[in-house]
Amino acid sequence: MGYLQVIESAHYSAMAEEARTISFTTTPHRGTIYDRNGTVLAKSVDATTIYANPAEVTDAAAEAQAIANVLGGDASTYRELLSKESTTFVYVKRQADVDAAAEVKKLALDGVYFIADTRREYPCGQIGGQIIGYCNVDGEGITGLELQYNDILSGTPGSYTAERGENGLPIPGGVKEETPAVDGQDIMISIDIELQEYVENRVAEAVENMTAAGGSSVVMDAGTGEIYAIASLPYMDPSDMTSAKSSSDQVKPITQAFEPGSVFKTVSATTILEEGAMTPDDTLFCPAVIEADGYKVSDAHERSDQTFSFRQILDQSSNVGISLSVQKMTDGFTKLYEHIQKYNLCEKTGVDYPGEASGMLQPLENWATITGWNVSFGQGVAVTPLQLVRFYGALANDGVEATPHFLVSKPQTGEVPTYDTEDVIENKAAIPTITDMLKTVVTDGTGKNAQIDGYSVAGKTSTAEIAEGGVYRQGVYNLCFEGFLPDSSSQLVCFVGLNEVPSQGNVSNVFKDIMAFAIDRYKIQPE
Repeated sequence: MGYLQVIESAHYSAMAEEARTISFTTTPHRGTIYDRNGTVLAKSVDATTIYANPAEVTDAAAEAQAIANVLGGDASTYRELLSKESTTFVYVKRQADVDAAAEVKKLALDGVYFIADTRREYPCGQIGGQIIGYCNVDGEGITGLELQYNDILSGTPGSYTAERGENGLPIPGGVKEETPAVDGQDIMISIDIELQEYVENRVAEAVENMTAAGGSSVVMDAGTGEIYAIASLPYMDPSDMTSAKSSSDQVKPITQAFEPGSVFKTVSATTILEEGAMTPDDTLFCPAVIEADGYKVSDAHERSDQTFSFRQILDQSSNVGISLSVQKMTDGFTKLYEHIQKYNLCEKTGVDYPGEASGMLQPLENWATITGWNVSFGQGVAVTPLQLVRFYGALANDGVEATPHFLVSKPQTGEVPTYDTEDVIENKAAIPTITDMLKTVVTDGTGKNAQIDGYSVAGKTSTAEIAEGGVYRQGVYNLCFEGFLPDSSSQLVCFVGLNEVPSQGNVSNVFKDIMAFAIDRYKIQPE
């Protein structure tokens, strides 16, 4: 007794204290995410975490079956937890439903205890799920805005340490330390969940109708940079990550670059107009085929040699025509390269979303003639749809690019973040001219299906070949349309794209439907 009480007393005292002491982290209420109209997109709700001290469990098999009867799941899994040796703490069920946990508590099971907790819920399910992202069981943001704004939303976890007797009750006068958790802040984002739902449904419908491998869309206010809707298939439901498909946790218009094809001709045409090299009515002889560096360039649709006006080159989407038009500029390829850089195409937009991709543009010193031609009509260059939206937004916003973004305010503090803008079109006279040419694309050219009664529409179609293994695939295309409503009360810009479509086609009708929905929802008026 003397040996135990004197010589080994500290050792056995520490062992006893460890056996009767439990410690765990307490979870703060994570901030709520609201859409621009105050609709809840993500919230933390009360939950109960159930834990056990296996050393106090008297009949693991019976208790496991009783728990399974209430919570569901396999009784053998619970039995394994309740039978663990050499530990005094195991989680039985984290973030259980409060009512279900109350039913378990009524069973008065030996060695089973309860602690108040929170659980993340997503009331809109799949709608906007990719944007919002999801959290792990520890309340940490893993993807999307849950990750981007984890520091704001998460708050500060607390801690709880206490000595408990064999009946699980705290020992009077025993060690008890509790640091309260500090709740996270709420955020309001730019998404309109009603528009988001329509966009997701319309894109999914288009993908099915055209047997495409995927599809995406972006709707952004060119004046503010606020993203009203953005989506890409496959969609993701953060409430049910067990059924999530590969890459569904990414918003691909932000995270993946692609060769844009003919929507990039607007970049080339704007450059030509800024440099004063051509006017819309200037004409140019456009052979059916032109050759350089051992390669041939032709238009998407077979035709004979023709003379086109510059306006026709854009509205008929002539690859040959835009290639030769770029070369009419003094140092044409150099000017095109410089303007692509000036317009910030191929550069990250700075959007507040994790994993934004850069574009791709070969250094000018590596350009051959065929390179310049290809880039002029959107091949041999890669951009993200959001980078394209930012550029088209400058056309709708007097040459000024706004930083695309989601966060619009922190309601609890009243903080409203500010975002950079940049004036990228120096020759302002080029803006109404290119806009008028884009209107002709819709009235007389390849974008006729984008017409909306009573409104002017400016936009550009694209039927882009898909590069793979150094060659372009045959018979499969990326289709897209991008445009806006000039002469109206709105500066919304919309991109629609379908991937790997097994035929040439057009998605301007999808743009039309989305913008018609926006017109009705936001009471957009023609001017």
